[in-house]
Amino acid sequence: MIPTEDTTLSPPQGRRLDATDVGTASPPAAADVDSPELVIRPQSGWIGIDWREMIAYRELLFYLVWRDISVRYRQTILGPAWAILQPLMLMVIFTFFFGRGRLQIDTGGVAYPVFVFAGLIPWTLFSQGMPQAALSLVNQQHLLTKVYFPRLFVPIAAACVFLVDLVISLGLYAVLLAWFGVMPSWTIIFLPVLVLLTLIATLSIGVTISAMTVFYRDFRHIVPFLTQIFMFITPVIYPAYMITRRHQWLLALNPMFGIIDAYHSVILGLDWNFPTLAISTASALGLFLFAIFYFRRTERRFADFA
Repeated sequence: MIPTEDTTLSPPQGRRLDATDVGTASPPAAADVDSPELVIRPQSGWIGIDWREMIAYRELLFYLVWRDISVRYRQTILGPAWAILQPLMLMVIFTFFFGRGRLQIDTGGVAYPVFVFAGLIPWTLFSQGMPQAALSLVNQQHLLTKVYFPRLFVPIAAACVFLVDLVISLGLYAVLLAWFGVMPSWTIIFLPVLVLLTLIATLSIGVTISAMTVFYRDFRHIVPFLTQIFMFITPVIYPAYMITRRHQWLLALNPMFGIIDAYHSVILGLDWNFPTLAISTASALGLFLFAIFYFRRTERRFADFA
């Protein structure tokens, strides 16, 4: 067999192949020239909440709340009765020290157990919901690296669990009012608004600290200390009017100060203190907006530090 001669031209050594060697050079593919370039960059500035995404994942939020409720009372003897025992025992202790004798606190003619329990209802939601929300991302960091979902659901679910305790406590408080023969004021219809404000105040601090704790684990040690401070600067065991007027506006920067004082007014018909309520409400809403801003700004780095 006679070998066929290879007619492919080879470029001379030391010279690149050009159009004169192979005839007409073929133009580059159109897809290589006209293909669009996609550059992904992180967002800057304000990153708002994607409400459509939140609504789409709403069932996940309900599941997280239900999971936390079931885990909380799993393998317990008393179960949900702990939601009643904690404020009840605090009421007994505070009544023993501040409801009689030389340390008796003037509550405007209202029985001290009735007065203090009205403040313990929102305080229990705040004092338990805020620390749980603050430590939620650290305690559930395995979720942050495995699957995508709205990270804001984690601290929200951790705080919303204690709304169940609040409802149970309100049932016990109704029995307590009947026992002392106290008729609630008609202004009790505003109670759901105060519950919403209490939840906002709880999340405003809890969500902020939850994001900070991911990067700085020192904050997990600050949370119990912070809760104790709020206990003394919030009118739970004493009426707000015991504080002088010129100092009330300063303490009202604490979101729970005016809100808990409003619980006493709404349920027991005591005098309203609208200036402190307005300041505390503005403080709660302002802190809540900042919490969302900071959380959304730092959310992109959670998986790297988890």
